[in-house]
Amino acid sequence: MGTALVYVLVLAVVAGLVFVLAAAVFGRGEELAPLAPDATPTRLPSREVSGADVRDLRFQQVLRGYRMAEVDWALDRLAGEVDRLRADRLEMADRVARLETTIARMRSGEVPVDEQWGSEQWGSEQRGDERS
Repeated sequence: MGTALVYVLVLAVVAGLVFVLAAAVFGRGEELAPLAPDATPTRLPSREVSGADVRDLRFQQVLRGYRMAEVDWALDRLAGEVDRLRADRLEMADRVARLETTIARMRSGEVPVDEQWGSEQWGSEQRGDERS
């Protein structure tokens, strides 16, 4: 009977030491404050979103999560679309700047109007619409 009591006491001391060690390593079990209902830990930059930002975007996984391959495919496609749209926007801004420069030069008389509307710079389908 005395030997069984010693085993139980040794077991209790070992269990207590394991508990104290685990509590020291993993903390006391405090939970983080819950997120607001509309909040998400997913981050996007406050500046313009680029394709790389979309590619780097990751979502939390939950028990009934999502198929990572499908979400990654969708994010890659969206990232490509963002990059394409940004390139188109920059190209259009460059064209507008060139047109504004050309119009300013035409108004100042630096470039004759007939020369500017030649087929070298403008396609024949655009010449009629671009004059107004």
